[in-house]
Amino acid sequence: MLDKLENFSIELNEACNAQSIVRVLEEFFPSVNIYIHDSTTNSLRDFSRSWMSIDEFLEKQKSRNLYKIFENLKEEKYIIENNSLYYALFQQNRVIGLLEFSKKINDELMQFLNIASFQISLKIQNVILTEKMQKNIDFHDSMKNIAKIIETQYETNYIIPIIGEMIDKFVSDHLIYIFLNNTLIWPSACKDEKIFELIKCLNNKSEYILTPDKKIGLFPLISENKLLGCIVTKSTDNVLSEKEISYLEQLTNQAATTINRANVYAEILKHATLDALTSLYNRRQLEERIKQEVSGAKRHNRSLCAIMTDIDFFKSVNDTYGHAAGDLVLKTVSRIIKLQLRDYDIAGRYGGEEFAVLLPFTKLEEAKMVAERLRKAVENKKIDISKINTESPQKNISVTISLGVAEYNNGDSEDTLLQNADKALYKAKESGRNRVEEYAQNL
Repeated sequence: MLDKLENFSIELNEACNAQSIVRVLEEFFPSVNIYIHDSTTNSLRDFSRSWMSIDEFLEKQKSRNLYKIFENLKEEKYIIENNSLYYALFQQNRVIGLLEFSKKINDELMQFLNIASFQISLKIQNVILTEKMQKNIDFHDSMKNIAKIIETQYETNYIIPIIGEMIDKFVSDHLIYIFLNNTLIWPSACKDEKIFELIKCLNNKSEYILTPDKKIGLFPLISENKLLGCIVTKSTDNVLSEKEISYLEQLTNQAATTINRANVYAEILKHATLDALTSLYNRRQLEERIKQEVSGAKRHNRSLCAIMTDIDFFKSVNDTYGHAAGDLVLKTVSRIIKLQLRDYDIAGRYGGEEFAVLLPFTKLEEAKMVAERLRKAVENKKIDISKINTESPQKNISVTISLGVAEYNNGDSEDTLLQNADKALYKAKESGRNRVEEYAQNL
């Protein structure tokens, strides 16, 4: 008995985490389960199942019975019920949890348990305390990581998933959602309509919002007195603890600063890369994107097409109705181009009334269909110039466009692709305008 107790003490002292403690107990005791009381949520959690609440994996009746036994153990050292032994774990005259033995324990093992229970309780508490301290360390490390992101990263699409994963680490029992301007950004879906209703209650002076059951929390992202969005936590079983709320408040403050900086950078970048009049890419940025797409097509052997287009007889619009009307025509045609393209297609103002469009993952025949769709959409559009030129008897005008289409061939440079599309555009203009032509070798 003494030898056994000595061996147990040595092995338990060497155990450094929950898994190793469980292994030691299972070696000396038959069929043992360890349940620890979590005072922050007033729930029993399985010490060996990553601190999971028993409500999540036990049947309701079994779960209720364990809670009842835990309460009764405050008066008794152990309880035998349904051929199982429930033994209280104490610390400073307070029951912190219980051991469940589903197989019969003999007198010798019971005597052994009476001697060893204090050591078991102490070891479990030390491990829990160590893990909490480690979590605090990890939290501060995460705060430092977010600070690094603030200093080095400016792309919202890059930042948001990192922040989401960091937050998820500290409230692992909850689902995490990140909203910007009432739009879900991360992850891809949220089906809980209650969350969308709660978001409407936020304003730039809001503190965090908790539902009465504390299973849903909304933490506003506020920077420079502006409400950018919010971080939402949701659980079907677990409430947010005070510690978790503290973590979330600090993390959202840092996240708001990071996101605000990204937004400012995006605005600066927008003005640097977009044409001021049309909001399409400017020529310099367009040429950069062409390089990237041609390089990608070459490297991955994927299809790519380009469209060059300009507005027919645009000079006469300026001469007849004025330059303000000409600007409105450019804006209108640009808007039509954007509306007719896919999210990953690329459009830019190449110069004056000339535009370039890149269609990744697109074959020639499909590109010609896109070009024809653009042509018809512009042709059918009535442009109201009555507010631009009040003296003109004509209130609405129409314009047409000519388009040239070219397909990337292996070995083409970005210049070759655009030149081929431009040659096709020239043919369209020579052939009567308001038409689509494709590039051919004889052009």
